[in-house]
Amino acid sequence: MPQNRSLHAAKAAKQAEYYTQYIDIQKEVEAYLEFDPDTFRGKVVYCNCDDPFESNFFKYFAANFNKLGLKKLIATSYDGSPIAGQGTLFPEYNEGNGKRQKPKALAVILDHVKDEDGDGAVNIEDVKLFLKRNKAARIALKADEKYGGGDFRSAECVELLNQADIVVTNPPFYLFRQYVAQLVEYRKKFLILGNQNAITFKEIFPLIKDNRLWLGVDNGGTKWFEVQKDYDIKTKSRIKIVNGIKYFSMGTIVWFTNLDHGRRHQKLPLMSMAENLKFSKSLKGKTAYDRYDNYDAIEVPAYKEIPSDYDGIMGVPITFLYKYNPDQFKILELSRYTKTKGMSKEFVDAYYESGQTGTICEGHPDLCYYDHNNRPVVPYMRVLIEINREAKGRNKK
Repeated sequence: MPQNRSLHAAKAAKQAEYYTQYIDIQKEVEAYLEFDPDTFRGKVVYCNCDDPFESNFFKYFAANFNKLGLKKLIATSYDGSPIAGQGTLFPEYNEGNGKRQKPKALAVILDHVKDEDGDGAVNIEDVKLFLKRNKAARIALKADEKYGGGDFRSAECVELLNQADIVVTNPPFYLFRQYVAQLVEYRKKFLILGNQNAITFKEIFPLIKDNRLWLGVDNGGTKWFEVQKDYDIKTKSRIKIVNGIKYFSMGTIVWFTNLDHGRRHQKLPLMSMAENLKFSKSLKGKTAYDRYDNYDAIEVPAYKEIPSDYDGIMGVPITFLYKYNPDQFKILELSRYTKTKGMSKEFVDAYYESGQTGTICEGHPDLCYYDHNNRPVVPYMRVLIEINREAKGRNKK
């Protein structure tokens, strides 16, 4: 851990220690292989937030080293991982009647995986045996002047990052902005997990808009993450224990990447404006789409209701990015960063008179509209998009 980290930050780090399940990693990575079987071939993969004693990222890439055609696999951990010891990979860290110290920061580097035990198969057991026999494959990492050993920002980890082609991991969510900024600065390909709300960060959304970052394949739904045994949360339905291992569920976790995959090239089927008004449940009773009071665009409640025959600007939920095809749509902006006319005093008064209690004022940056019952509505942030006219024109030729 960084030596100058405050107690609050240290607590945040511990609470951010979520270990991704093997099946979730496998499902996501193999979707890229379906699009391009050589996605990882000849590449150096770096898992730079991954204690190799525990990390399923390390285990997946080590077990599939030859299948993926990797050139090298690097994994780095940081000092005193709080989850260490729940599913150890190296047997010597179980010695001492369970009283062993937390592992120090280290890098594990593999440049080959072969049949070490002579059973005719190559798998994670061979990796375990190789690392037991070849302790030189593990390199102790030291703290530098600014960061603790194994921190992705430390000098040693940055040096390893320079060697990498693709970074794949589950970074600390509370450092997500810094983490992505580093990947962009060093021009790395990446596949990482993050909270869906990171889409709205001022450091992240411009990358999405400029097609330098997009969402992965397996997004939405609930994902279960392994957590430390003393992890506490009041919502008991979000905790489960399987074979003595504690898991915590989150429903807003998505993959962020700049690796190409097939889903982002699938055309989203659309109905016309008239068909949506006739058949869509959330548009029931409307004779037209709602139009924002403070911006020249229409409100589209769900990505399924994007009209195929509308050439103007549309505001859609951020979950639209699950289905975003850059050939079909053009992203203009996020409503939070859009210059609007500002809400009128009349809208603000009507908003409160209708029983709304959210904080709102004249000049509020969010979009707003009156619904078909003339009730004021301020939806959650919207992505402003339009049909890609250039692509539409090419398709007509």
